[in-house]
Amino acid sequence: MVNHWLNIIQNLLLPPRCVLCGAPGHAGLDLCAGCLDDLPRNVSCCYRCGEPFETRHPQPVLCGRCLSKTPAFDETYAPFLYRSHLRYLVSRLKFQRDYKNARLLAGLLAAHAGTQAERPECLIPVPLHRGRYRERGFNQAMEIARHLSKELKIPLDSRSCQRVRDTGHQIALPAKQRRKNLRNAFRATRPLPYRHVAIVDDVMTTGATVAALATALKRAGVGRVDVWVCARA
Repeated sequence: MVNHWLNIIQNLLLPPRCVLCGAPGHAGLDLCAGCLDDLPRNVSCCYRCGEPFETRHPQPVLCGRCLSKTPAFDETYAPFLYRSHLRYLVSRLKFQRDYKNARLLAGLLAAHAGTQAERPECLIPVPLHRGRYRERGFNQAMEIARHLSKELKIPLDSRSCQRVRDTGHQIALPAKQRRKNLRNAFRATRPLPYRHVAIVDDVMTTGATVAALATALKRAGVGRVDVWVCARA
């Protein structure tokens, strides 16, 4: 009840404004209706890895890669494509520390996964290696997951899994090299009691990071691991 009234007061004193064009926000988001409509949506994709298809499929289907080799995670929910405005929003959060973008991205992800996905028992943000955390000062996946947890009222677990190897920047690396670098990069700190969890991250490119984390989670006893990301490259 207190949070409800605080949100009302905040919206009255500081009404949401579009972070892209400055127009009044829409549906409680820091995004106007026009810019929201312009976001590149991931309409038709592989239900397991979220990779977009060139043609639309009326029923959930798997891509050729997931058919030939099943990844460690079970389903992916990626409502947008990592291009144009979405790339800008994520980059501003990741490299300029625009924390309001974490709230916006979490709201967009909540609107999609909160209605489309089976509800997990907890959310697990992709952890940063402690060296990378000291260098950057924050974890964008954690910031998004924190808002997502609050909005959907799903517990957040940020301590049960660690990144034990710093794999460095992997943007320019091919998928095969990414998978090799990330092997055994994550470790659960304890046996996990969860039947179903969702990994939270900003962008999914090749899926190597979330696959490595999902492997560690399942080794620790988790039965099902979904992936919730804001955008799919």
